[in-house]
Amino acid sequence: MNMKSSVDIISEWDIVAARQLGRNEAKDAGFGTVDQARITTAISELARNIYLYAGKGNIEIKQIVEGNLKGILVIASDEGPGISDVRKVMEDGYTTSGGLGAGLPGVKRLMDDFKIETVVGDGTTIIATKWLR
Repeated sequence: MNMKSSVDIISEWDIVAARQLGRNEAKDAGFGTVDQARITTAISELARNIYLYAGKGNIEIKQIVEGNLKGILVIASDEGPGISDVRKVMEDGYTTSGGLGAGLPGVKRLMDDFKIETVVGDGTTIIATKWLR
């Protein structure tokens, strides 16, 4: 059962829509309220990054099953400027927006698996997974 849902991120309202979708999918997958909050916070951060840095992009959220593991897969993709220094953006406290967001290190902490694929001038895809315990 691989239901796919996604939200195009174009305006700030889409960040809210992505959060809501994430919460619904996480709840549907059987995550408790604490993990639901972790997942929605991560999605919010990823969606905000797309909105701030790329202008537009997409958040895809799907329930996945690998063997006896169930989880939520979040794919944030954009065709923005890309990330020139991935190590730098992964440092705690690093921000270019001056925001109080947890940034990408926060997303990595909130989720179980985290991967960045980025090409400068071409865009960024971030794949994050949270497994049901």
